Amino acid sequence: MELSELPALEVCCRVAAPPRKVWALVSDITRVGDWGGECVCAEWIDGADGPVVGARFCGRQIRQGQQWTSVSVVSEAEPGVSFAWAVGDPQYASATWRYQLAADGSGGTILRYRAVLGPGPSGLSDAIAQAPEHEDSIIAFRLNEHERNMAATLQAIKQAAEQE
Repeated sequence: MELSELPALEVCCRVAAPPRKVWALVSDITRVGDWGGECVCAEWIDGADGPVVGARFCGRQIRQGQQWTSVSVVSEAEPGVSFAWAVGDPQYASATWRYQLAADGSGGTILRYRAVLGPGPSGLSDAIAQAPEHEDSIIAFRLNEHERNMAATLQAIKQAAEQE
């Protein structure tokens, strides 16, 4: 697999809460630290104060003892349906992330969480540049990390939605 192929993954779970309630959680970027994973906190910037297309936020990530910040731009914000953002330049994002929500027919929500890596520059592209002969295994390792973090994130969101 190559980064130019825009590797992607998706995880999914059922939440015993209605889509609008779940959407309120996933679109509240100030709660990202509650969900676990690499991004430990985020805040709206440039005067933004909520999830609308074009709003920007800054996130702080921690991974393997390294810390960094990134700026993301909201690309979808449809209450009860979807919330998505591009990391970095939306036209050449280092990654895009998306929550997709659907009613499950019994008052709950099917929550999908999708990530697409690339095509823009990132720590992943830097690692590949240092060892291009290992691109496939570098990408596979990172996808596995993301999958674990994304599954844990969904479980934390599920727990919050079902308890609040």
